[in-house]
Amino acid sequence: MSKNPGSPSRPLTDYPRPSVAVDVAVLTVVDETVKVLVVDHPRGRALPGTFLHPGERLADAARRALHHKAGLDSVEFHQMAMLDDPERDDRGWVLSMAHSAAAPFERFPTGAQLVPVHNTSELAFDHSEVVGLAIDDLRRLYEVIYGRRFPKDTFRRYLSHGLHATCEFSREGAGRPAELYRRSDEPLPPSAATFLGNRSAR
Repeated sequence: MSKNPGSPSRPLTDYPRPSVAVDVAVLTVVDETVKVLVVDHPRGRALPGTFLHPGERLADAARRALHHKAGLDSVEFHQMAMLDDPERDDRGWVLSMAHSAAAPFERFPTGAQLVPVHNTSELAFDHSEVVGLAIDDLRRLYEVIYGRRFPKDTFRRYLSHGLHATCEFSREGAGRPAELYRRSDEPLPPSAATFLGNRSAR
């Protein structure tokens, strides 16, 4: 019985390859306003980000970007989504793994650039989309904590309090341990307290 070897496998070098990057949206609260960390970039302000080095993991690249470009260390973050629009970067075909984190303002280095999350439309590339993903991510966490649903747009306007880092980490599951947060004991601003307590907003 003859064997059909089939078509030989093509080497990976025969396929076009995109560059791979990481971008990190780090949220914090300053003066009852949710802000995101940005850095200077040749194309304007942008989220801390970098290209993946050979043999490097995505999380290590994100950690490197925060350290070298923003002077921020010891912040736990997680992956949100892969941004794969072929036109997202006019320098070429670039995929970016978007990451998010939330950290107390006290952890940020002196001079860190922070902009309100509702004022990020001028960020370079598609980084305003990354900020939007991070806010939605945090909204879902609030919904778990408060045990109810919050309208997305209204949540963005009122989000200013509610989570404090415990400096403790979960040991459940595989992978890197996730940093644990607790609901803040500080009183909410009247407008936010009304919103969070309004059951009709379900």
